[in-house]
Amino acid sequence: MRFKKGRYSGLIKPLFGFIDLVILNGSIFLFEINLNNIYVFSIYISILWIIITLKNHFYQVQRHTRIIQLFPLLFKQFIAFAVILYAFIGFFKQPNISRLALGDYLLFAFLLIFIVKFLTFYLLKKYREILRGNTRKVIVIGNNDKTRQLIKTFKTRLDFGYLFKAQFDTNNESFLLDDCFKYVIENDIDEIYFSVAELSNKQINKLIDFADNNLRELKFIPDNKDIFSKKLKYEYYDYIPILSLRAIPLQEPINKFVKRLFDILLSSFIIIFVLSWLTPILAILIKLESRGPVFFKQTRNGFSYKEFDCYKFRSMTPNNDAHLSQAKKGDQRITKIGKFIRKTSIDELPQFFNVLFGEMSVVGPRPHMVIHTNMYALKVDKFMVRHFVKPGITGLAQISGFRGEIEADKDIIGRVKYDIFYIENWSLLLDLKIIIQTLVNALKGEKKAY
Repeated sequence: MRFKKGRYSGLIKPLFGFIDLVILNGSIFLFEINLNNIYVFSIYISILWIIITLKNHFYQVQRHTRIIQLFPLLFKQFIAFAVILYAFIGFFKQPNISRLALGDYLLFAFLLIFIVKFLTFYLLKKYREILRGNTRKVIVIGNNDKTRQLIKTFKTRLDFGYLFKAQFDTNNESFLLDDCFKYVIENDIDEIYFSVAELSNKQINKLIDFADNNLRELKFIPDNKDIFSKKLKYEYYDYIPILSLRAIPLQEPINKFVKRLFDILLSSFIIIFVLSWLTPILAILIKLESRGPVFFKQTRNGFSYKEFDCYKFRSMTPNNDAHLSQAKKGDQRITKIGKFIRKTSIDELPQFFNVLFGEMSVVGPRPHMVIHTNMYALKVDKFMVRHFVKPGITGLAQISGFRGEIEADKDIIGRVKYDIFYIENWSLLLDLKIIIQTLVNALKGEKKAY
């Protein structure tokens, strides 16, 4: 089985957010606002700008968004930012601030943001239309008025950035979903659009399973069938309603930015204030007990199924089975110091370097050895959905009783269920809850921490 390894560019919208922050902070120096501490003001507006953009979905401008939809986004953002801007005076008790200069700053900064937002919106559309960049390859399953209208949109609205590759007619006697699947894999298709009216429930389930297990975006062209048992996401391409099967919060640029910022801050803290002194101590203890390296490196599958080197403190004597089999209870390969660091999860701390390098996140689905990933991908339904986000040092499944050795099928099935729930319901508060519970479990000791 081959899996999709490429992903869409996730840098465009975060870049727009960074530009806005530069405008907001750079504009401060153009006006005599009489600030007591310009750095406090800068941090204040930057943090609250990010918060209100999350609340207002300010950067949720999709490739199929109409330009008229930008105006309410800008208006809501302007009003909210104006309120928190003037709240700074009372909150930090700075009566000497010039209200007039603050108003001038607000209008100037927002005029620049307004211009930049419309300019980048226009240029990005032209980039897709003329240079054919930032594109997604798509196929359509079905042949009716709606599918034909959608295909026409793909072909005529080049600024949307969709490369229409093929249509599969379900009315054709030779139609087989397996042919579609083969085409998707061989042509590296990004998104699959299908008409609900033309597929049976069995075919729909088969299509969903294929998309989940091969990391493909699946989108519905709806009809009146009662298929809306899931929390589906509505979008409009011109006036054509499109449904997405799975809304993943961490695919939203702002959420991705917040999580990445949190990862960088926490991993930097652990590396500087914990690993800086703990590593030399553990290095001596590990070396005294057995020969071999201090760190253990193992290839694992991460975001979008890409392989990376996952680091740990070595807890076993060097052996040929380290990359093939998990540690079991009473495993003779585990050293004395290894037993302690595994019990307390200290052996996982070097993975904060993986987090800092962007290969992992603090919280996410735990990455598996490559040999196990390949096995479970074929054996466990929807196992590949875990690779829609970065793997984590800890995760919801781990604090819910599914850490450590996989002794039976129910262990890996349970782990996948919790991982998918986390992916579909991510929030920063959920991450904090998982981190706190991980620390509590490490202090108490866990049954399968061996």
